[in-house]
Amino acid sequence: MRVEMMTVPDCPNGPVLKERLLLALAGRTDVELTEHVVDDQAEAEHRGMYGSPTLLVDGRDPFAAPGTEAGLSCRLYRGADGRIGGAPSVEELRQVLGTRTGADQAAGRAGQCRLAPVERGLRAVQQTVLRSFVTTGAPPESAELDSAAEPVGVPATQVLAELAAEDFLTLDDTGRVQAAYPFSATPTEHVVQIADGPTVWSMCAIDALGIPVMLGTDAVITSADPVTGDPVRVEFTDGKTTWQPATAVVYYGARPGTGPAAAVCCRYLRFFTTRATAEQWTGQQTQLSGTVLDQTEAERLGADIFGPLLTTPTR
Repeated sequence: MRVEMMTVPDCPNGPVLKERLLLALAGRTDVELTEHVVDDQAEAEHRGMYGSPTLLVDGRDPFAAPGTEAGLSCRLYRGADGRIGGAPSVEELRQVLGTRTGADQAAGRAGQCRLAPVERGLRAVQQTVLRSFVTTGAPPESAELDSAAEPVGVPATQVLAELAAEDFLTLDDTGRVQAAYPFSATPTEHVVQIADGPTVWSMCAIDALGIPVMLGTDAVITSADPVTGDPVRVEFTDGKTTWQPATAVVYYGARPGTGPAAAVCCRYLRFFTTRATAEQWTGQQTQLSGTVLDQTEAERLGADIFGPLLTTPTR
């Protein structure tokens, strides 16, 4: 199957569509995914681009209405619930791609973008929280959060509550940041040593793989196979990634139900030393659905979800 994604330069909905595509295609080995940035009307007509973003499956746009003209304008999609958005939902993509799994929540926010909106100070506060983890290994203090929220005239506590409601982060009973994907304020089995930086915990295996890309730096990830207890180590060095053991994989799954990613799927996105131990472990979990990702698939998912979080401006 050939899947092509086309966007105009800096299309804000491009990353949203790509994340949802990666969720919809997780575990598929028979798909060739390519991306094209189009900035010329003639090229848009040649490629069959009906606005940005456009998705072609084996050369056909499954979402284009009859009579739609090719072009570079911003494209909107109407979902089954009648809502309008900048990209099809994960479920709609699975329908046209012929893929269905139970891991809709596995990358968090049901396939919606992990980057908070600019409005109401959400992105500014989110990025302040993330940068605090990057530099100190812990969430920021109240004064730093108040400073980030001050330009929009909204209390930081209110911004944090909205970020938590939209599952960009989680709060403890006192309102302090407990997790800000990909980071955890409390110990987890996934430890990331950032080069020239602190040692941090990540919420899951995919989050751990996204941290070095998000920061553009070297890092060492250590975790363990939950079946054997044997270590799994992933080193990011000079743009290259080395996995130990070489047979290591990631399981990407979720339990039934709704809720934040921290509750629904984070403990089901784990490193394993082999595909066999991943399948053994998943066979022991009740009502768990998902798939085993190879190293390339897992790295790509982590990079695409978390790569843009600190490079995208707050306004």
